[in-house]
Amino acid sequence: MTAFARIRFVALLLMLFGLTTAPVLAQKLGPDGAPNPTASVANQKTLLEQAPRIQGRIDIPDVKASVLMQPAGRTWDYFHEVLLHWGGAVVIVGMLAVLALAYLIMGRLRIEAGRSGQKIVRFKAFERFAHWLTAVSFVLLGLTGLNITFGKVLLRPLVGPDLFSDISQVAKYVHNFTSFAFVAGLVLITVLFFRDNLFKRVDIDWVKQGGGFIKSKHAPAGRFNLGEKMVYWLSVAAGLLVSASGFVLLFPFYGTNIADMQIAQVAHAVIAILFIALILGHIYIGTLGMEGAFEAMGTGEVDINWAREHHDRWLAEKLEAEGRQPSATPAE
Repeated sequence: MTAFARIRFVALLLMLFGLTTAPVLAQKLGPDGAPNPTASVANQKTLLEQAPRIQGRIDIPDVKASVLMQPAGRTWDYFHEVLLHWGGAVVIVGMLAVLALAYLIMGRLRIEAGRSGQKIVRFKAFERFAHWLTAVSFVLLGLTGLNITFGKVLLRPLVGPDLFSDISQVAKYVHNFTSFAFVAGLVLITVLFFRDNLFKRVDIDWVKQGGGFIKSKHAPAGRFNLGEKMVYWLSVAAGLLVSASGFVLLFPFYGTNIADMQIAQVAHAVIAILFIALILGHIYIGTLGMEGAFEAMGTGEVDINWAREHHDRWLAEKLEAEGRQPSATPAE
């Protein structure tokens, strides 16, 4: 090859190289032709369309650390920072509003016949222990969990970022370790009250008579009425689901990936919010909503007239077993 031919060949190669690098160079230059250091060589949208995530290369064994960007995480972030805030607020505040309206309209359900002065055991000591173990742990889990969702919006502006950080760190450990007590209590109440919460024909009659909310009608019920049974079964189902998703979060990446963890967090948050709303209604009925109801789990004993008005079938069976024939006359 002659010298002239060699020069022509090199020129051709340089021209081809210039054609291939022109788009890249064009991306690095601004409109005025000056270099633009903030310009990207690759189009971000194109990268996101080509793969569900952008991943690099690393030398450590943890493959997850090589993920530079997780586009699906943007969807999760929008749920956690926007949808969960609004949805959770609507559900919880809405339930509180409904309960407040119920109290204003109906007031407290009183014992119509008045207190008889005679007591009967409704819950044994171990049954009350199982209930309060579950109840106290649930309240702690609810408060510390709500801090994760609403703490940055409601609490941090009041206490400042430093104190909020300390509170959240303590709340995290309380939430994690209290979960074991909640699961233990959930297992106990599931076993202890399973038989009495099976659906029976009397539950249909309870509904037909207005569930005890129509004063002119008496709603018959066994140890638990249909409303209490629904709370029981919904609580057991929600408790199992929130516990399962919670343990996935408590022990991350054991057989799960980032997407699985995001799904677990979404499920845990949604179920927990609905669970809190359910228990708010349960707390209302057991305290402000009904006279004599709290005594059942407070002391374990209830007034005979209260039991006759709300759980007459159970009372009859209980009295027959004890050989008692109490008077329904109110105490003087």
